[in-house]
Amino acid sequence: MQTLLQLKSGKLMGISHLTLSENLTTFPIEILSLADSLEILDLSNNQLKSIPAEIKQLNKLKIIFASNNLFEDLPESLGQCKSLEMIGFKANKIKDVPEQSLPVKLRWLILTDNQITRLPDSLGERPRMQKLALSGNQLKELPANLAQLYNLELVRISANDITQFPDQLLNLPKLAWLAFSGNPFSRTKSDIQSIPSVASSSLTLHNVLGQGASGVISKAVWNSPTAAFPEEVAIKVFKSELTSDGYPEDELQACLKVGEHANLIKPLAQINEKHCLALVMELIPEHYNNLGLPPDFDTCTRDTFKVGFTLSIGQISKIVEQMQLVFTHLHQNLVCHGDLYAHNTLFDQDANIIFGDFGAASMYHMLNEKQQAQIQKIERRALHNFIQDLLSVCNEEDKISKQYKFLNSQLH
Repeated sequence: MQTLLQLKSGKLMGISHLTLSENLTTFPIEILSLADSLEILDLSNNQLKSIPAEIKQLNKLKIIFASNNLFEDLPESLGQCKSLEMIGFKANKIKDVPEQSLPVKLRWLILTDNQITRLPDSLGERPRMQKLALSGNQLKELPANLAQLYNLELVRISANDITQFPDQLLNLPKLAWLAFSGNPFSRTKSDIQSIPSVASSSLTLHNVLGQGASGVISKAVWNSPTAAFPEEVAIKVFKSELTSDGYPEDELQACLKVGEHANLIKPLAQINEKHCLALVMELIPEHYNNLGLPPDFDTCTRDTFKVGFTLSIGQISKIVEQMQLVFTHLHQNLVCHGDLYAHNTLFDQDANIIFGDFGAASMYHMLNEKQQAQIQKIERRALHNFIQDLLSVCNEEDKISKQYKFLNSQLH
């Protein structure tokens, strides 16, 4: 993170990534002095309400973040930035997205947790669009012309006011990750297995094991051990009333609806208190590690891996076989995971996997048969992408094997 003083003194000339968070109320015009180098601008966690038209002078700007500010509309000035590809204005007070606010090269738009009631038709005229995050708004419908966003791969529309499923998304040829829970059309009852409710005071939390968009997972022990539960457990405490993927309550319900499977984290109990919503789960053995890493700015929707990470074709085949069984189990229970990725998968040296993180999961029992089949087709693309990502880190010597060729042929 840099400072406004550094910017004004000229010490930041030539930088490509600028982060300023100093309760700014106005856009620092000195930022324009970085026009020849600035590619990423992060103005999150300030008090900004507007961005001047002069921002178009930042001709190399590719990414802008302005989350947790006071914007009431998405600045039209952004639409004039000829190189701008990614816009992130999460958790503002945005009500309006003007037609001219979306740059032509836009491929990644994050407007989660605002007050947007409608989107402009110009959104459907941005052919490079790959990733669209709109959860936690007041949308009642989506523009019909989103059906022409043939490169769109990931969509988040959970926690809105959409009354009918947006069919214009269902035939998009690349859509693979879709979250839509928490809308009026999706709020229908379904048979869900019950698990015990326990008090938050019955557990003591220890070290953090991991965290994602929806919550923090910690190791925990029972204050009064009982034969009903293992002595040591994991507990996921949901962060807030709204996450980037939707409502925590919907995640919990989807997780319970899926039920038990050998390759899924087993839920044991739930905590449902005024100030604490949490899921108690079996503790995953320490020898399990993350299979992949989340997408980055360049890959946009596709997983990344540690430098030098490789898998044998035998490991890949075993992992894929297990994930295919998980896929079948999910959709037999009419649950779309919405985030089928290697970075949500744990594995051990023997290529056993445990799959988790239901933050983007959506139950779809309320949809008609045709829509249900299309939802399954969408998530099957995610499964194919998962396989393709694993094949990308296959040992070179295994790429001539029959197993490699067989898995690769399944993708076409």
